[in-house]
Amino acid sequence: MRNDPTGRALRLLSLLQTHRFWRCGELAARLEVTERTVRRDVDRLRELGYPIDSTSGKYGGYRLEAGAHVPPLVVDDDEAVAVAVGLRYAAEAAIEGMEETSLRALTKIESLLPHRLRRRVSALHSTVTPMRRTAEDAIIDPEALSALAAACRDREHVRFDYRRGDGGDSRRIVQPHGLVTAGRRWYLVAWDRDRGSWRTFRLDRIREVGAAGGHFEPRAIPGGDAAAFVANSLGSTWSPQEATLSVHAGFAELEGVLRWIDHTPIEVEGDRCVVRIRSEDLGRLAMTVARIALTTPVTVIEPAELANTVRRLATHLTEDT
Repeated sequence: MRNDPTGRALRLLSLLQTHRFWRCGELAARLEVTERTVRRDVDRLRELGYPIDSTSGKYGGYRLEAGAHVPPLVVDDDEAVAVAVGLRYAAEAAIEGMEETSLRALTKIESLLPHRLRRRVSALHSTVTPMRRTAEDAIIDPEALSALAAACRDREHVRFDYRRGDGGDSRRIVQPHGLVTAGRRWYLVAWDRDRGSWRTFRLDRIREVGAAGGHFEPRAIPGGDAAAFVANSLGSTWSPQEATLSVHAGFAELEGVLRWIDHTPIEVEGDRCVVRIRSEDLGRLAMTVARIALTTPVTVIEPAELANTVRRLATHLTEDT
């Protein structure tokens, strides 16, 4: 690229598109050229109509003016792969309608890429298999997500209906401070105005988001930031259940059943294996044992409570009706 003025200019423009201030020396190091060459390339971009601000002196540098019009797609090889990965990940996000929108955007971007980059992106797609959603996945309303993000940014009170963990419903008025993602789940960290305390709300349980009127002064979030607060909240309220199973089948045969559950192989010996599984509650663990038992014998080593639950389940399934 150092000897290719066109490619180097596109790379320079790609860096300037970040709208941060770049010192001339930084750009020279990124492009592996001299500062004199950088200044020459900047002049070439200006001749093409790109408004680039500059400052002189020892620490002088360049910045693309805010609002400047740039080509619709100026990316290098690594950036193209990053875009593909990002959109593919977005397609698997637990946001209603996001999968179709992300795949549409990915198709459009791929059509703009040169053949060389399309091959790299195609290789990525053909070798990475995303996990499909299950019925238990928490799906987020994109309108609610957008409304809450705007309220966090603008420091506006919001109201919404919230379904609690016990299934009950309540109406909340809060001061939203931040959104946090944890796997496929999204959380809102907010000061609950009526209860006078900090709360964590799962976005898939939020409905009918609307403005409650007025702005608020931000408070200091316990723990330092929204992510730390959510981590502490989950750690105090969510304790995953674990179980150890002995299965009369090769570990590879269990892939279809265990792909949806957190698991760790403990012992693998030919046509037998020992596996540790984890889930949110005992009921889900019992259902996993039942799904395994549909194809091969399985024994619960621990905990005893799960073993008793599985025995009761087997008894109920074989009782005469």
